[in-house]
Amino acid sequence: MPLEQHSDPFEERLSAGLRHTGGGFETDRAALVTAGAVRGRRRLLLRRRAAVVGGTASLALVGVGGALLLPGHGSSGQERSSVAASASTPAAPGPVSGDTLIRTLEKLLPDGKFSKAEARGTDEEPGPYVHLVFDDGKGAAAVGVGLGRVEPGTDEARQVTKCPGKAFAHYDACNTSRLSDGSVVMVLQGYEYPDRRADTKWWSAELVTPEGHHVSVSEWNAAAQKGAPVSRDQPPLSPAQLKHVAAAAAWRDAIDAVPEDPDKPTAQPSTTGTAADVPVAPTLKSLLPKGLTVSEDSGDDPGFGYVVADDGKGRSLVQINVQSDMSDVEGELFGSGAETLPDGTKVATRQGPGEKGGAGVVMWTVDTLTTDGRRVVISAFNSGAQDTAATRKAPVLTMKQLRAIALSPKWWQ
Repeated sequence: MPLEQHSDPFEERLSAGLRHTGGGFETDRAALVTAGAVRGRRRLLLRRRAAVVGGTASLALVGVGGALLLPGHGSSGQERSSVAASASTPAAPGPVSGDTLIRTLEKLLPDGKFSKAEARGTDEEPGPYVHLVFDDGKGAAAVGVGLGRVEPGTDEARQVTKCPGKAFAHYDACNTSRLSDGSVVMVLQGYEYPDRRADTKWWSAELVTPEGHHVSVSEWNAAAQKGAPVSRDQPPLSPAQLKHVAAAAAWRDAIDAVPEDPDKPTAQPSTTGTAADVPVAPTLKSLLPKGLTVSEDSGDDPGFGYVVADDGKGRSLVQINVQSDMSDVEGELFGSGAETLPDGTKVATRQGPGEKGGAGVVMWTVDTLTTDGRRVVISAFNSGAQDTAATRKAPVLTMKQLRAIALSPKWWQ
């Protein structure tokens, strides 16, 4: 995710603030200051999985873009729809029933016993999925498959099959490969609970075809995703078997049978000449003080990035979010205590405890907003990950250094 669809206390407060739009409600400014990081964190955390909630199977296709506090252009909600906008395809064939999907999954699994099968067909809202309990004689295990579409060539399509950063997700192994037909598949071996409060393992395969089919296969070493005791050491399918199940042609046929959404938004071209083009981690590394060793970074992703840096005194996570067109939330992000520079740029700072529960973790943040709506918000922690114990007394960067990085013109070149 990224491996659990749990909520972030910071995100909960932010969401609550957005829902209460009036009536004397005062937003949590500490949460709003760092709101931009939510978008990037969610992109880095894989959250596509077959979920079982309250005993009823349902596919939770949570968008990896999951932006909060975006400018009010009215499009972000559509872009994060649970079943992504599809590529242009021929007229859909006849619907595929839930019973057919159950039989398909049973045929693809090894010999064993099946129970508690549930499914939704291709003509049912919000989209097709199948879930069952499989026992190969070594213990019952939940197995689920979710089906949907992503727009080929988009950031969403790339993120679906990209292994999440170790600074934001705890897992044993993750690998992305390309199949002979051009499909890309990621296989991740992780845990249901990132804090490991239970030994439930969650392994998944995420496959995207060149045509935009998205197949998500999940398995656990328990009879249910949550609330069931571990019944075996490992989930039943090996990574190779997971990949094989995800690549089955029957799933693509089923996706083709899903009716096109007549209200789907038209695919938007990539933004050019804005913050969306900035490769964040390389730019951040170029702005770091000399003498730091970077052990991990987010790659060339635009918009959000991070590094894990060490000055010889312990690992420190530094994350940064770069956004354009944020003027409409200036009042929420920058209160009366914000500093205003001679050119009109607003600067807000915060030093407080971390938001993810790591023992002794602190979070230092500098948030900036120019008069034309360009925003850079940077946070540093005294640990290599927010949910692990502090590795040092203070973050690797001082507030002065964070400020200098956030105000650098490099973000807009």
